[in-house]
Amino acid sequence: MIDCIFESTTGILTYTNCLERTKNIVIDFELTEDHKALQQTVREFVQGEVAPYIKEWDEKSYFEPKVFEKMADLGLLGVCIPEQYGGAGFDYISLGIVCEELEAMDTFLRVAMSVHVGLNSLSLYSWGTEEQKQKYLVPQAKGEKIATFGLTEPNAGSDVVGMRSYATRDGDDWILNGEKMWISLAEVADHFLFFCWTDLEKQKVRDHSGISCFIVERTMPGFSSGTIHGKLGIKAGNTGYFSLQDVRVPKENMLGNEGEGFKIAMFSLENGRYTVASGATGVIRASRDASVAYANTREVQGQKIANFQLVKQKIADMEADYQMCNLLWMKAGFLKNQGKPSAKAASLAKWQATVRSEKAASMAIEVHGANGYTNDYPVERYLRNCKAAVIYEGTRDIHTLMQADWALGLKKEKTARVILPPYEAGDAKGIAG
Repeated sequence: MIDCIFESTTGILTYTNCLERTKNIVIDFELTEDHKALQQTVREFVQGEVAPYIKEWDEKSYFEPKVFEKMADLGLLGVCIPEQYGGAGFDYISLGIVCEELEAMDTFLRVAMSVHVGLNSLSLYSWGTEEQKQKYLVPQAKGEKIATFGLTEPNAGSDVVGMRSYATRDGDDWILNGEKMWISLAEVADHFLFFCWTDLEKQKVRDHSGISCFIVERTMPGFSSGTIHGKLGIKAGNTGYFSLQDVRVPKENMLGNEGEGFKIAMFSLENGRYTVASGATGVIRASRDASVAYANTREVQGQKIANFQLVKQKIADMEADYQMCNLLWMKAGFLKNQGKPSAKAASLAKWQATVRSEKAASMAIEVHGANGYTNDYPVERYLRNCKAAVIYEGTRDIHTLMQADWALGLKKEKTARVILPPYEAGDAKGIAG
C-alpha cells in the first residue's frame, strides 16, 4: 500500500510503503466516516438553526445565545476534548472540520469555537491541574459553561509585553487588576483566562517571564464587562471588554507556574490560529459556492455569466485557494494529532487562509456585480466578516515576518515544557444528530 507520508524532519512529502515504516504517520487525504458524519451534522445544524436568521441578526447586530445551547447539545463545544473531561473525544482535525463548516455560514459561530475551545479549553486541557480540569474544563466541554480568553488590552495587541494588567499576592490569594479589550463573548462567557504581570520588576524591563495566567469567573466580585458597538463585521457575534478591579482569586486558579503566562499565551494562540485558518477556509468555500450559483443563473447578453472567461478566472482562483488552504490547515491538524510541533504550520495556514479569504470574498462581490454590494446576497457579509481574521491571532504582517524568519533559520520551534497532548484514538462518543 502506497500512501503519502509527511517527513517532519525534512518538511518534504514523500511516498513510501507505510507498512514498512509506521502506521502512526500516514496521511490519508480522505476524511474518515466519523469526520464525514461530523461534517454533515454541522452542515445540517447551520442550515436549520442559523441560515434562516443570519441576515436579520447581522442587520440588527443581534447576538443569539441560544445558538450555543444547540452547539452544546450537539457536543461541538467539546468536540476534541477527551471523554474523561466531558468532551466528544474526536481528534484535532475534527475541530478544524467544525470550524470550516461553521464559518462557511457565519464567522461569529467559528469565533465562539476559537475562544471557547482553541484558546481556553485546550489550554486548560494541556496546562491545567487535575483539579482545574474537573472544575473548569469538564463543564466547558459539556457546554454547561462558556469560556473565553483575555490577552489583548487597549494599549497592547501584538506587543503582548506592553500589557498593564497586574496581580499582587495577598496570603494564599492573588489580587487581580486590569482591563482586556476586543474579547469575543465578553458579555456571555462564564470563565476567562486572564494574563497579567506578577513580577513588576520584570515588567519594567519587558521580561515576559514576569507574566502569569489566571482562571477568572464572571461571578467573582470586582468583575465587570461590556459590549463594543459599531463593528465593521461579525455583527451577529458578541465582542467586548472586561475589567477586573481588585478581584481576589485563590492561588489554585493560576494556570501553569508563576511566570509561564507568556508561554501559555503563545501556546493558546497557536491553537487559536488553527481554528482561524480552518474557519477562513470556510469563507473561501462559501465565496466560491455563492459565485458558482450566481454565475450559473445570472444572464447577460443572452448567456449565463459562467461562460465569461474573467468570471471563470475568479472562480478558478477561489477553487485553487480553497484547495490549498484546506491542505494547509489539515497538515496542522495532522501534526497536532501526532503530538508534533505545529506552530509553523498553524501560522502559515492562518496567514494564507485569512489573506485568501479576503481576496475570495472580494472577488465574489465582483462576480455578483451590484447585487453583491447589498445584503440580498451573503457575499458582502463574507467580506466584512473575514477582515477581522487578517488582524487577530497575529496580523498578516506578523505572520509574514514569522514565516520569513523560519525560512531564514532565524526562528526555531522550541521544545516546550507542556505540549498539546497527541490524539489517542478511541471510540468517540459521537455528535448528536
